[in-house]
Amino acid sequence: MKMSPQAFLDWQSKRITLLAMSGAGKTTLANKLPKAKWFHYSGDYRIGTKYLHEPILDNLKRHAMSVPFLRELLLSDSIYISDKITVDNLAPVSTFLGKVGNPQLGGLSLREFKRRQNLHHQAEIAAMQDVPEFIHKAEDIYGYKHFINDAGGSVCELDCPETLEVLAGHTLIIYIKIPPSMEQTIIERAKTDPKPLYYREAFLDEKLAEFLALKNYASTDAMPPDEFVTWVFPELFKSRLPRYQAIARDYGYTVDADEVAAVNNEDDFLQLVASAIARQTA
Repeated sequence: MKMSPQAFLDWQSKRITLLAMSGAGKTTLANKLPKAKWFHYSGDYRIGTKYLHEPILDNLKRHAMSVPFLRELLLSDSIYISDKITVDNLAPVSTFLGKVGNPQLGGLSLREFKRRQNLHHQAEIAAMQDVPEFIHKAEDIYGYKHFINDAGGSVCELDCPETLEVLAGHTLIIYIKIPPSMEQTIIERAKTDPKPLYYREAFLDEKLAEFLALKNYASTDAMPPDEFVTWVFPELFKSRLPRYQAIARDYGYTVDADEVAAVNNEDDFLQLVASAIARQTA
């Protein structure tokens, strides 16, 4: 969706999708908008509570069944297992996605890891294609005037033009660009606390082969999961940047993460978006 700065400011029911790498400030920015006026749609929350809900629970039950005490209680229907996914706590999604590597160190086999990656890929596409429905429901049922889609950090990896067309047709896409001064901070943060991530399969295959050769591991089952995640994150970071930039160029607008950090309220946010539109249309 493209428009002039004034058309955006005059837009009676603003609908915006935020795209960015994890750590750029998407969720923090969305949370600065008044909750009484803006419906906050979280792509990752939708993935966890709708499209990966059953696989997540199956994974939890599988682990519980390996504990004799819990196994007996589960088989006798004496207990049940549930997750507590919230917009602010998406740990069950991350835990399900897992890390490829040595099973004795908590890693997943390559086959199982790719199965879960594929499920996440399908779930993220579905969650983004649900946006138009939720725009309607947010206004029709709950009376929200404005809508913000806090998209997952891996939306740029989907290789699904139809999904981007859906987002661009119903929302104004805003890409939060990380300035060079912040890049190393985000990379170091990821190295300190390596988290499960989604990878395009072609990228994953290429980087796994490179990592195994570099570290002289015989297979993925021999490599420490955290070691691979730490090593590959800078490569993933670099590979995603041009993808985000292409989306912003073709479908939306770009703001700088430093600008986003200076936003304190709704008015600041609206002026930030209007300025981004003006820059890109000048």
